[in-house]
Amino acid sequence: MEEKDNRQENPIQWLDKNLPQAGELTKVDAWWWLVLLVFLAILALVVFKPDPYARILNFTQDGIVITIVVTISSFVLTMIFGLFCGLGRVSKNRILYGITSIYVEIIRGIPLLVQLLVWYFAFPAIIIQLGTILKIESMQRYLANPVLMAIIGISVCYAAYMAEIVRAGIESLPAGQMEAARSLGMTKTQTMQYVILPQAYRIIMPAIGNEFISLLKDSSLVSVVAVSDLTRRGREFMSTTFMPIETWLMVSLLYLLMTLITTRLTKIIENKTKLVK
Repeated sequence: MEEKDNRQENPIQWLDKNLPQAGELTKVDAWWWLVLLVFLAILALVVFKPDPYARILNFTQDGIVITIVVTISSFVLTMIFGLFCGLGRVSKNRILYGITSIYVEIIRGIPLLVQLLVWYFAFPAIIIQLGTILKIESMQRYLANPVLMAIIGISVCYAAYMAEIVRAGIESLPAGQMEAARSLGMTKTQTMQYVILPQAYRIIMPAIGNEFISLLKDSSLVSVVAVSDLTRRGREFMSTTFMPIETWLMVSLLYLLMTLITTRLTKIIENKTKLVK
């Protein structure tokens, strides 16, 4: 009763005392229950109706691995390319700024699916034609690796969006921080490395998490360029068994489980790196 009376008399103080502050983690994230629910749904389908759900899971397990490998590899490259392009977007060097700006505008204007098709079909054709012109036999016999082309295609596409996120994070910081660091004798490189970027990445961490989740879902597009990911394996199973409902229900639940787990992990990282105000 006393707690209830205090809450009614001082609601603002009660909320400030009981709600988690910036940078703190709640003991139990309620959204983990949704993760558990989806996992139990998959488990129930596999246990209580193994035919066809256990068959589907067994058939697509290698596709799950390919999906995870493509997603993580692409995201690592996206972070690296996006960082350099983002720095180029805030550079005072006109040439560097111009090159990165043209790259960002062009790549963001072409759908990811089209870019994947370009990397898998057009790029090898260019290599073969160059090999013919230069009379290099190894280039004339070039065959594209589907997984490698998919990783490059996704990385090049998402790096353009990541560059804008990095640029926004850097520009959101007060200009006085750069001036203060320079006045202490730090070079521009040292200032960017030790002062600007650590703060900028804390600010843009939610956006980075969203990009990773989007990349995970968009990785399903690599199935059109002969990559045996989860989506392609699901399509192959459906074409041989003619079970569209069961197949795509299981595939959807598997994607949902991976996405929900990723969302919760990115939320944990976001809370741990959040700037306390």
